[in-house]
Amino acid sequence: MNNPELAYLLGMIVGKGYKIQGVDETEYRIEIPHKLMKVEGMDAILSVKASLLDIKQRLDPLIDTKINVTSDSKSVTLLSFKLNNSAYLARELNRMLTYNNYKDFRIPTEVFNAAHDIKLEFLRGLADVTAHARKSNLAFGDPAGHRVYIEIPDNWYLVVDICNLLKDVDTPVQTINWGHPNFRDPNLKDYKQGKEHAWAREHQIKIYADVFEAVGFNIEHKKRALELLANTNRQNWAGKRTKIEQSHHKFYWEKPERSKKAKPVHPMIHDHSIPAEIRGQNFNSWIEVAKIMGYQP
Repeated sequence: MNNPELAYLLGMIVGKGYKIQGVDETEYRIEIPHKLMKVEGMDAILSVKASLLDIKQRLDPLIDTKINVTSDSKSVTLLSFKLNNSAYLARELNRMLTYNNYKDFRIPTEVFNAAHDIKLEFLRGLADVTAHARKSNLAFGDPAGHRVYIEIPDNWYLVVDICNLLKDVDTPVQTINWGHPNFRDPNLKDYKQGKEHAWAREHQIKIYADVFEAVGFNIEHKKRALELLANTNRQNWAGKRTKIEQSHHKFYWEKPERSKKAKPVHPMIHDHSIPAEIRGQNFNSWIEVAKIMGYQP
């Protein structure tokens, strides 16, 4: 793959899209969330609308058909278009998108085999529809620890694909909050209250804002929020003996392993929604899950 527009479009579809394939044509839908009306002082809805003009202008020559934009709610804008199945773009998309929606999509091999700039375009497309940069995303309350969250519902394997593609572009993940009983209900509080499936939430890939600048966004309010939070991290780090890069730009395998307190065995670790590779196992660290699922050096 060597087309940056195709890579960006594919990232958006894999991150929050649907493929509805018929006999003669396929419809593609992409959800662009803006779940906070105000994001770091900016109106997210207005930002998405303005950014969509730029996105449409960029994708129009590639798609070469009408791109529909609708706002079904206050939290989501929907971008959609239809292609004849015989069209080159439809053949390429349908070949690489082997499932029907973002809860099952994987990152195609063609993206992993692509050049550095193409990988970045794919990640920006994915980040524009799945990632958020907010002041509340602090690590341990550290004023120099603002982070970007990439939120992936249900799709365990896509989480690992994203982490490995980030690794390819030298962007370390700080942590993953897996949608797993041991991490979302570590003390069985919800379980004991009869909320057996309260743990089954989205997976959150967390990356320091100053590190994620290497990837970035195209959606304007996200781009501006990222710049603000990355600069805040650097300003609040100033004066420390080490450089911020020495602390934030590290993969988990470049850090010393720390022993973790054993978590109580959670009865829901056997749930069928958990991948077979890790089902039935109790975990004390997000890294244990990451290693088994395939995010490794």
